[in-house]
Amino acid sequence: MHYVGTSFGLGLLIFFIVQKKFVLAPVAIIPGYACAWIGHFVFEKNRPATFQYPLYSFMGDWVMLKDFLVGIVSPEKGLPAKLKLLK
Repeated sequence: MHYVGTSFGLGLLIFFIVQKKFVLAPVAIIPGYACAWIGHFVFEKNRPATFQYPLYSFMGDWVMLKDFLVGIVSPEKGLPAKLKLLK
């Protein structure tokens, strides 16, 4: 859910910039948070870090998307061993 929301939010931000609708740019964060919160509340049954650490949570979504895009994390591979130790 994080990947979907963050990717959609990025696409929306790019769309608003291309269309020169800069006032609407802040709206682009809504899909990211909405998808992440649905994932946490419905599937993981936990409370997202957004409520306690909003900036850290926002940055974490981007790092997670980057790791997914470069192949560090994938649904098939799961987390690398060195990241599993951090849990």
